[in-house]
Amino acid sequence: MPDTPDLPPIVGPSGLSAIDGVVPCDVRWYLDGRSGREAYDAGHLPGAVFVDLDEHLAAKASSAVGRHPMPTAAAFAASMGALGVGHDDPVVAYDDAGGMAAGRLVWMLRTLGRPAALLDGGIYAWDGPLEVESTVRPPVEVPVVEWPVGALATIDEVAAVAGSPGGTVLDARGAERYRGEVEPVDPRAGHVPGAVNAPFAGNLVADGPDAGRFLSRDRLADRYRGLGVEDASTTVAYCGSGVSACHDLLAMEHAGLGRGRLFVGSWSQWSNAERPAAIGPEPR
Repeated sequence: MPDTPDLPPIVGPSGLSAIDGVVPCDVRWYLDGRSGREAYDAGHLPGAVFVDLDEHLAAKASSAVGRHPMPTAAAFAASMGALGVGHDDPVVAYDDAGGMAAGRLVWMLRTLGRPAALLDGGIYAWDGPLEVESTVRPPVEVPVVEWPVGALATIDEVAAVAGSPGGTVLDARGAERYRGEVEPVDPRAGHVPGAVNAPFAGNLVADGPDAGRFLSRDRLADRYRGLGVEDASTTVAYCGSGVSACHDLLAMEHAGLGRGRLFVGSWSQWSNAERPAAIGPEPR
């Protein structure tokens, strides 16, 4: 995969103000159907453009490919161009859920070798004024860069990695969904047999003054090594629909473990296919 210039995967609010020409991107999105656009309109970072996850960061959903399949490279380039986000513009994305949704945009851009980072702590970490007037940037031409083959894992590759000792499959959903106790969206409950539970929320400080911020690099490295990840290049991450799994991928990169692959169809694809489902707290 291409190298990503200039920006680390995670930056704090002080780092945001130090980036020349930064384009803040508001990627608020809610599984329960609330409007991210309405949240943006109620108050957003100065100069932030609203990026709609369903419109700009995904293709048409289906049972065969999942709820948030990857858009074509041409469609993604067109979306970024229409938003006024140029190929070389440094992007810092945020949401109000610790980076759960914004991580998708950051991962996509970094995968294409473009400068992008998550705002550590999201909108809650910003102590300056918010704006309510929408930011409209002039459209720009963005070159089409194809998704690197090594960035995405197919459903067959996920099954192969999960069934072998040489790699790790991480499930970024909450423990109750991983165990199969609840399934609010997809047709079957459970997890990919062999997958290890790595809820994306575990990348964040749980309480105290730093609640909602990322753990230190050392603590993140310890977390993922405890889950069996020594080298993220042999790791595939998935979640419900390929969104919060990007949070795990960025956390591993931030921890210095390298870059893993995304199973973009995730459980929304697996659970609609004729694939086995595991139930309970263990990988198998």
